[in-house]
Amino acid sequence: MEILHEPNPILRKKAKKIKNPLDKEIQELIPQMIETMRAAKGLGLAAPQIGKSIRLCVIEESGILYVLINPQIKSTSMEKIITEEGCLSVPGKWIPIERSDEIKVRYLNEKGEKCKIKARGLLARAFQHEIDHLNGILIIDKKQK
Repeated sequence: MEILHEPNPILRKKAKKIKNPLDKEIQELIPQMIETMRAAKGLGLAAPQIGKSIRLCVIEESGILYVLINPQIKSTSMEKIITEEGCLSVPGKWIPIERSDEIKVRYLNEKGEKCKIKARGLLARAFQHEIDHLNGILIIDKKQK
């Protein structure tokens, strides 16, 4: 699958909620997204990055794979950390970005089961980055002043 690059307008749209996570098209898309993310040596990949404006993303961190359908950030820590981030849709750019160090996220997994997770550090950053994609936000929009 081809990863879209800025300034593709699909990257700027707020993605649509997925009505049925077990829909055949969604179930076929998940392994394709995982393969594309791994081939690009990315930490995560959101559906808008491959031209699908739906609320789906995949993240792999420390050998654990997360499939997030309709993810929502439910809480964020007061503690913020600034770290450089890259993005498969903005190749070659590394930008310092401030994000919450700890977050709580609710989502549906690839089986359509309700899940919640408390993430810290790099995983929390990856969740925030991919959920930004689902809201049409790129790292270049968050550049520190």
